[in-house]
Amino acid sequence: MTESFPRQHARTRGFTLGAPRSFTVSDGGGRVAFLRSASGDDPVNRLWLLDTATGEELVVADPVELLADPGEENLPPAERARRERARESGGGIVAYAGDPSLTNIAFTLDGRVFLADVADGTVDSLPAEPGAFDPRPSPDGQRVAYVSGSALRVVDAKADGLDREVINEPGDTVSWGSAEFIAAEEMGRSRGFWWSPDSQRLLVARVDTAEVPIWHIASPADPAATPVPMAYPAAGTVNADVSLAILGLDGSRIDVAWDRDAFEYLARAAWAPRSNPIIGVQSRDQRTVVILEVDPTTGTTTEIARQSDEHWVELVPGSPAWMGERLVTAEDRGSARRLMIDSQEATPDNLQVRSVVAADEHRVVFTASDDPTEVHVWQLDHEGKLDRLSDQPGVHSASASAGTVVLARAAGTNLEAAVEVVTPTGRIPIASAAATPSLSPSPRFSVVGSRELRTAVLYPSDDDETEGHALPVLLDPYGGPHAQRVLKARSPFHVSQWFADQGFAVIVADGRGTPARAPAWERAVAGDLAHPVLDDQIDALDTLAQRHPRLDLGRVAVRGWSFGGYLAALAVLARPDRFHAAIAGAPVTDWRLYDTHYTERYLGHPDQNPDAYTGTSLLELAGDLIRPLLLICGLADDNVFAAHTLQLSQTLFEAGRPHQVLPLPGVTHMTPQEQVAENLLLLQRTFLFDSLGLHPPQ
Repeated sequence: MTESFPRQHARTRGFTLGAPRSFTVSDGGGRVAFLRSASGDDPVNRLWLLDTATGEELVVADPVELLADPGEENLPPAERARRERARESGGGIVAYAGDPSLTNIAFTLDGRVFLADVADGTVDSLPAEPGAFDPRPSPDGQRVAYVSGSALRVVDAKADGLDREVINEPGDTVSWGSAEFIAAEEMGRSRGFWWSPDSQRLLVARVDTAEVPIWHIASPADPAATPVPMAYPAAGTVNADVSLAILGLDGSRIDVAWDRDAFEYLARAAWAPRSNPIIGVQSRDQRTVVILEVDPTTGTTTEIARQSDEHWVELVPGSPAWMGERLVTAEDRGSARRLMIDSQEATPDNLQVRSVVAADEHRVVFTASDDPTEVHVWQLDHEGKLDRLSDQPGVHSASASAGTVVLARAAGTNLEAAVEVVTPTGRIPIASAAATPSLSPSPRFSVVGSRELRTAVLYPSDDDETEGHALPVLLDPYGGPHAQRVLKARSPFHVSQWFADQGFAVIVADGRGTPARAPAWERAVAGDLAHPVLDDQIDALDTLAQRHPRLDLGRVAVRGWSFGGYLAALAVLARPDRFHAAIAGAPVTDWRLYDTHYTERYLGHPDQNPDAYTGTSLLELAGDLIRPLLLICGLADDNVFAAHTLQLSQTLFEAGRPHQVLPLPGVTHMTPQEQVAENLLLLQRTFLFDSLGLHPPQ
């Protein structure tokens, strides 16, 4: 029998297994490290290295050879948390770090530190403490720093193999060298220590969660299991206390000084290759970011740049960086998010910068969009010349160093996925072992309405476009800040096409708040995460129905996950006249239960702006439910806690409003487990058929 799409999608983790990923280019451009598993259903990633001079690929480290059972790792809690924050669904080697030349590359397996020496072709298990996390070689390759428990440690990788503690503190609330929850989940900072260029000192984050509220994740399916405590800074509560110190291998310590009362968020930090560390700190209201240079001999800081915005300063990946001695930032200026060189605008009005990939004295490589449905890789040289490096349409990402650029293109509607290493002398492809989907999405893109909403409509693959044959409608949005669904790539539409093949016309629309349109577009949700977002989905539905007369507006359902789950539940609660059924997966139901950095960016502090929280809470609308609603939550979710779903369900029950709840024991915000991922799609299909009075396609 032909394998069903839900089974294939689950088995391949959304067709991500086997695809090359996590690229790093050496400082001379001669080596490219990356991860790739052996096939489209193999979750065990190997570490690979490409020689850009010869085009030869070799396996640097294979977990199958290093572990007795690479599929059954005993991961330390910090590594499990890192993977959850990174939405990591793979196994084996899922993260690594190398010295600048990529001669020494460190990684963990089973909580043990391994070091690959590329020069001699060896992989050694270092005598590090158990439960190791985030190992990083020193720039000279002689040592590896890592975190174990709450301590930062360093192991000598080349000489005597001595492993020693650099710093630790007694108690359960202080840790050294790890990123706190908010940094990893919301600010894009996943690390907590940085080597000095001379390999003799480290800039290290100290995190104290003593004042952060403790929430608990229970396991109702196992009543004997002890609930897991977690320091979770919900909106309006106390954040972790984050500070920095410069620690010498000789035992010295210098504390870094800045106004931590005014700037409590440590958003960015870096040291090498500059002689002094650079940090970016952000105010609690997120309206100001200050970039500081740290004197490593005294710990004093000097302001070198400041960014301000009346709503919030966006934290752009890779910013700040350095073009020689010139500061590179990405900032919202006027109608665009621009690349700035020493506070001077360097990119035009029609280009929305998405990330800074790499910078050196000769160039800056960055990603940007001149069409919000595409992402391209661009280069700005030291003379100000701007070139687009990605020469095919679609969605691209990159890694770069010293004139060598790894260009990765997602599979598009007419193009296959491709990875090429572009060097000064040519192009080298990196092959993918990912599985080929059993269906091929065919989104019909359009720009609709007065707000020029980017949309896609998907019809059943076997649709004969018979006039008069009306199709029930399924909206399949995310809809919230920092994420897009309408992109000219295949992967965002695989599941949407499967639902279309069940007999739906599926609509995907990006409204106000989503990226790559303009700063004002993103800030249109300031103070209100509900009404602009829902209004745009309705506008897209109405306008598309005029263009696609076969859309049956009397049978409209909506599904979503995370913010999309919030939007789906909001739709049937607030507008039952337009939406007839909803599936809300992992929905935020009351923004007071979500974290500080994300929520306060858009709604402000709940003590100062309580109406914004009341006006966007689904609990306030529970009594209005008259349509079928399915709520899905992972009971082990530490991002959108199950409390969101359970509190809404309780409020609905008390209001006498029938609904369905699917609790998933042991499931987090991700759903990588094969049986869970497969059956979730099948169950949603059944719910939609039952709710709309449909029959499965024959």
